Amino acid sequence: MKTILQYLSKLQPTRVLDPNIPMEKYTPVDLSVTNPDLKGIDISDPTACQTYIDSVLERNRSAVGYGGYLEKRNLYRSNANFAAGEERRDMHLGVDIWSAAGTQVVAPLDGKVHSFQNNAVQGDYGPTIILQHTLNGIVFHSLYGHLSLESMDGLYVGKEFKKGEVLATLGTPEENVNYAPHLHFQLIIDLQGKKGDYPGVCRTSEVDFYAQNCPDPMLLFLLKF
Repeated sequence: MKTILQYLSKLQPTRVLDPNIPMEKYTPVDLSVTNPDLKGIDISDPTACQTYIDSVLERNRSAVGYGGYLEKRNLYRSNANFAAGEERRDMHLGVDIWSAAGTQVVAPLDGKVHSFQNNAVQGDYGPTIILQHTLNGIVFHSLYGHLSLESMDGLYVGKEFKKGEVLATLGTPEENVNYAPHLHFQLIIDLQGKKGDYPGVCRTSEVDFYAQNCPDPMLLFLLKF
């Protein structure tokens, strides 16, 4: 784990959305349970969530919002799929990058398609692509969730994408299982045998494991939260 973190941190900063969007148009978005601005807002409702995100973007004169790694959220509280016994899954394991439906998603690194599928269950990702990367002999993966349905067209296992090549586009709420349009981007070392899907939210008691298996994606970007 230490090796891959050290290697990723030394890479040249990269992009995962349309590179024509200037970096000064990005702004952090805090959807954590500790954000006082969310008091009284049901962010599990896609319209309310979009309205809040739009307000942050407008206030900061931005086009893209980002954040969420290891963020404890109320976003999933209305979905029974995130409840299990006395402990709910509410710790976010990737970075969410909020932008308009149809925005291009580009490969941040050279890679090939490991797997893909439409996870069309409420609370999941909708259309999802997982790429496999090999750097200095280290194999790891990147997951792209909440894509458009057309992003699945022409894909096949093993298809190669070069860094900066268009991989997909962001989906609408109707396509991405009722979330405000955004990209869920997650790094994963061991997929644990899964294909086309991997948990993007965990329980607090599982954070130690998942934080090791899912490094902070912000290592790849120019962005800071």
